[in-house]
Amino acid sequence: MIKFAFGELKMARNRFRIAVTILSVFAAAPLRSNANGQTAVPITQRRYVKPPDADLKKKLTPLQYAVTQDADTESPFHNEYWDNHRDGIYVDVVSGEPLFSSLDKFDSGTGWPSFTKSLDPANIVTKSDRSLFMTRTEVRSKHANSHLGHLFDDGPAPTGNRYCMNSASMRFIPVDRLEAEGYGQYLSLFKKAPSKTSKTSR
Repeated sequence: MIKFAFGELKMARNRFRIAVTILSVFAAAPLRSNANGQTAVPITQRRYVKPPDADLKKKLTPLQYAVTQDADTESPFHNEYWDNHRDGIYVDVVSGEPLFSSLDKFDSGTGWPSFTKSLDPANIVTKSDRSLFMTRTEVRSKHANSHLGHLFDDGPAPTGNRYCMNSASMRFIPVDRLEAEGYGQYLSLFKKAPSKTSKTSR
């Protein structure tokens, strides 16, 4: 009887150690809660993945595929967002990674959506582009490696930058859809800043 009780006590201690180990693993990864109080994946752990090429050809329009995958360029003044004046953010049409905000959008007169800075620099990469017999700075998304457009140094203050992007590379998410589509962390930007909805602001 004593040996049996001792064995039970030893098994209980082992189960307790296992439980403590599991709890410590979960405690090491802080989680956040959404507006409904449900546990969500931390922003820093969110993954933006490029789908297989076969899926992209089904998901994207021919123009979106040509621009994002083959570095093509859409026509100026005849694209979806060059004259868009709504408040919201622009994400990669391939992966959904956040790229630009309407708060940094301006009228460059070029016929393409232009921004003074990126929304999240961690989602943007630049590289030298020597095509068309000139040297330019190409802009691509970090995770999906989508061609977005080019970066120039003739933009307005305060950055002096002009991110000249292709509408076909992006998807626009208006402010009232940010929370529903998983981008609620950017709502505070629009609460702090004045709305830029007039055409003179672009």
